[in-house]
Amino acid sequence: QVRLVESGGGSVESGGSLKLSCTVSGYTVGAEYLHMGWWRQSPGKEREGVAVIDSEHKTRYAASLKGRFTISQDHAKNMVYLQMNNLEPADTAMYYCAAEPLKAGGGYCPYPSTDFEYWGQGTQVTVSS
Repeated sequence: QVRLVESGGGSVESGGSLKLSCTVSGYTVGAEYLHMGWWRQSPGKEREGVAVIDSEHKTRYAASLKGRFTISQDHAKNMVYLQMNNLEPADTAMYYCAAEPLKAGGGYCPYPSTDFEYWGQGTQVTVSS
């Protein structure tokens, strides 16, 4: 059974930092058959892709982040992280971790689409000005 559990959210002031964690069970983080990503969603808005680390360990980020966020993974702990620096009020959202195992026939990674198979319940990030 695949399970993703996010943690590390909270309330911070503008300019602060948070590190989100995603604990993965049922799959091996860093395996050559797994894409892992982070999305966020604010009330009334669509879920937005934030960052992904694909099965070849290549990373991609939303252009709007301007280099403030970093995705990483720890194979030994089976966890994926999102380090968020210089936070802005516009970063306020529920943040979700997701996993997409490779499908037969190729390593296509659907990020930033939400077409990932497994999702966590989310962790809230609130940034005050």
